[in-house]
Amino acid sequence: MFSLKYKVTTSTCDSEGRLKLYSALQMMQDCSEMWIDTEPGVRQYFSEQNMAQLLASRQVEVVRVPAYKEELTVTTSVYGMKPMFGFRNTFIYDAEGRPCYRTWSMGAFVDKASGKLKRVDDATIASMRLEPQLEMSYRDRRIILPREETSEGVQVLQPVRVLRADIDYNRHMNNANYIRMAMELLPEDFVVKGLRVEYRVAAKLGDMLTPVVYRTADGIIVSLSMGDDVSAIIEFC
Repeated sequence: MFSLKYKVTTSTCDSEGRLKLYSALQMMQDCSEMWIDTEPGVRQYFSEQNMAQLLASRQVEVVRVPAYKEELTVTTSVYGMKPMFGFRNTFIYDAEGRPCYRTWSMGAFVDKASGKLKRVDDATIASMRLEPQLEMSYRDRRIILPREETSEGVQVLQPVRVLRADIDYNRHMNNANYIRMAMELLPEDFVVKGLRVEYRVAAKLGDMLTPVVYRTADGIIVSLSMGDDVSAIIEFC
């Protein structure tokens, strides 16, 4: 298990002095990315093979939203490894060790040059330190868009351009920015208690993402598409 210490600062707060979900997701990403330093064999293998792990899906349970100046600990651990996919828990705890956010995610292993899935060899998988899967409510990683006749309302909104500030070192839109973009489309009084996000086709600088918002009995689903390709689907409950 790998962990990082954080404090809820002004730049990570919303107008009510509470941690933004976007900021919490950035903390989770940073912790997950830096975890590889605890597995030097895996890090070396990925470097030699010109590979990267890209987030394919994440589920988040919001237990309690921390407030300004709270001390937090973010932990991440891998509980499953397959030739082309890895599975991890990333939790955020308060100063008393109580969970504020519980998450699980699936990462896909890809070739940096081609962008296609690439297998990790058996020796590297065997060298991985796997840890127990943590307790939370695990839902399917795939999000099925509702049919219009089963939805309580569908809105197709104006396309949004992917800006330079949205791009990370993998040269595509950072995972947390899809959720930030989708949250701007939620009603102001909507309280996010959990979410699932499925990443499909990475958006790049200058791409135009068309949001489609579906209202369902369980919450709101936002699909972000580039033409016929769905880039990401985010379900808020």
